[in-house]
Amino acid sequence: MLLCEKTQIMNLEGAIRGARNPMNSWNRMDSYYNEDGQFILGSNDLDLAVRLCKAGSDHRKFIRQILVCVDITAPLYWWKEFDTYKVGTVANSTSTMHKIHSKPFSIDDFSHDNLTDKSLDKLNEFIHYLEEIRLEFIETKEKALWYDMITLLPESYNQKRTVTLNYEVLFNIFYARRGHKLNEWHTFCDWIQSLPYAKELITTCKDENKSTI
Repeated sequence: MLLCEKTQIMNLEGAIRGARNPMNSWNRMDSYYNEDGQFILGSNDLDLAVRLCKAGSDHRKFIRQILVCVDITAPLYWWKEFDTYKVGTVANSTSTMHKIHSKPFSIDDFSHDNLTDKSLDKLNEFIHYLEEIRLEFIETKEKALWYDMITLLPESYNQKRTVTLNYEVLFNIFYARRGHKLNEWHTFCDWIQSLPYAKELITTCKDENKSTI
């Protein structure tokens, strides 16, 4: 299970303006804001952006200035892999340390959509046991019980993080993870493809001729 919510795209205008700095070609800018306040790349700017992306990482550095903020809810086992991407990312997570006991445990707190029926039954049994520990901790405040909850928490437990990254990071993630065995990475790559101009700036630029500038 993976969920992306509250996606925000920032600084697309600044990024394309900066992309024109090397050739002083600002007079060719034809992008604009539509009536909904969205920044729309004009044909000249989009053509330049595509050519730069296809020319390789040195030329597409402007996409590092296209920022994305999104709330991601995913299991801990997926977050372990996402944490590979340290450069160009910032994240604030919900706290298991401070809030693990603040609400009852339920099956929806865990990614379970790929479990067999037998394993799902076992998970439900374990969730019931965690809930017993939680209730006892609330009553007694014994630190050992808090440690039990933290230590025994399965990696299928879902955590929400608000993440800020950029199109270059997403470019690297897309090509590294689109064929991954975890379904969560496929969901994340689908989300990447849904972003503005993802087709032109991310998903069709790999392994192109680097002399197209």
